[in-house]
Amino acid sequence: MPVESSLPRSFKPKLPLLDLPPVDYGDQEQAMQAYRADGTARALAMDNRGPFRFTADGKLAPEILASYERHGFYVFTNVLAAEELADLEHDLSGLLERQPAEKDGETDRNGNPAFNAGHKSRAIGWVRPLSDPLGGTDYSYGRHPSKMYEPKAGSAAPEWVLQLIHGSLQYSEAALRLYGHPYLLKFAEAVHGPDFTPFNEAIWVKQPRLGGSVAWHQDGWTHWQKPDLGPHTHGFNMMIQLYGCDAANGLWVVPGSNHGGKHDIKAMVAEAGSDRLPQAVPLICGPGDVAVTSRQAIHASFANTSPNIRVTFNMGFHRRSSVLDVKSGGVHNPVSDYTADYIRNRSRMIMYGIDARRQRYPHEESYVYAPLAAEADRFRWSPEKKAEIWDYNLQDIGI
Repeated sequence: MPVESSLPRSFKPKLPLLDLPPVDYGDQEQAMQAYRADGTARALAMDNRGPFRFTADGKLAPEILASYERHGFYVFTNVLAAEELADLEHDLSGLLERQPAEKDGETDRNGNPAFNAGHKSRAIGWVRPLSDPLGGTDYSYGRHPSKMYEPKAGSAAPEWVLQLIHGSLQYSEAALRLYGHPYLLKFAEAVHGPDFTPFNEAIWVKQPRLGGSVAWHQDGWTHWQKPDLGPHTHGFNMMIQLYGCDAANGLWVVPGSNHGGKHDIKAMVAEAGSDRLPQAVPLICGPGDVAVTSRQAIHASFANTSPNIRVTFNMGFHRRSSVLDVKSGGVHNPVSDYTADYIRNRSRMIMYGIDARRQRYPHEESYVYAPLAAEADRFRWSPEKKAEIWDYNLQDIGI
């Protein structure tokens, strides 16, 4: 297994970002400042953060799994060393340099093909500065029932900003190597069993003084009425933080809301009198920390009026029994039948991630993914495989 490396106290961005004047929450600023401070104190007092720990036989420490299941999220500290953070940043910087010059375009600012050119799959999520495009709409099966407060962007802000890069494993070998990280995959096995399956992968870029909000929601939409519904039924998201995150630019979660099925979020917001749910706490992370959140937990992120960027490499996993022979999709991928062959084909990305990581970190003990372990030689990673994984995220597994 890899040895946990010490990280620099900070990992400062070297990205092509706009230099904009300060913005705030207007008449809500004082209340927001108090909300952030209170939430941060409560988050840091919880018992769900610390380094990865394993038993003598290599299994995730049971108290970590118990804490994650109880609260619906966990923050693993100091997971990535500076070298890997630099690799991730290098790839992201290249993508931002080659992003489309305008929304829905396919050429960059220099007139060359943008990184998304020619893809059939959804590649980029755009947002108007500091806006909430989802709250109170029918998008994603109407799972964002209440709209977030929208601060006013400054006059220098662009009309649209890139906020989400979908299917990130096809654009970044550093992200592909991260996907094969043995600690992260051991967590997936601990929660879902050794035959866990992919969900999807993306890069969130909450730009300073521009990044939009994502309204309060629970992710799942398929299994809420199933009699065997449990706290892990709709899977989880792993959020690997490049620079860290805080109460101003990070995700907020309502602890314990992964239990109890579907919650009435609209009523919760109405009772709170604003989008500042009093039960929620923010994810507080440093560079290289990894936050894991149940997709059934209530969560949201506020518009980023702070001067600090938040970059999250996101990956998610499901329990095989939750997705096998289920017909679903329509948010992250086209509506599809998740047959055994469909799941097997999508799961090849785990194998490619494991092998790409093995080549970059040969002294690290690789994870063994049980469903495809006997065919490992068929999934050796090389640059020539990039054409084979083109638009792989058309086969994401959303439930």
